[in-house]
Amino acid sequence: MERKIKLFGTYFTDLYKKQSDKIKDKIDYVLDLVKYEERVPIKFLKYLKGTDGLYEIKISATFKNIRIFCFFDEGRLIILTNCFIKKTQKTPKKELDLAIKLKKEYFKNKNKKL
Repeated sequence: MERKIKLFGTYFTDLYKKQSDKIKDKIDYVLDLVKYEERVPIKFLKYLKGTDGLYEIKISATFKNIRIFCFFDEGRLIILTNCFIKKTQKTPKKELDLAIKLKKEYFKNKNKKL
C-alpha cells in the first residue's frame, strides 16, 4: 500500500526549510506513515468535517504543533497545500479558507489540462 504525495504551491517547502533537523525528522516520519500505512491513526491524519474533502496532517513536537492541509486526488494521490504552526486550540479560519481555495485552484488547473 503506497500513496503518492505531491505539493501544490510552495507553502509546505517554505515552512519545512525553516525547521530544525529534529522537527524535519518528525515531519518526514508522519508523512511516511501517511504514505505507507493502510489505516493512518487519527492522531496523524484527520478528516475535517464541512470542508468538502480536506484533511489535516498533524505533527506534534515538544513545543511545536504543525498542521498540513491536504486532500486526495484519484484515490492514492495526496496533495499537500498550505501548512502552519498551530498556536491555539482552534484552527485559524484564514488557513482553512486558504486550503479550500488552493484545493479549488488545483482541480481547476487540473481540469484545464484534460
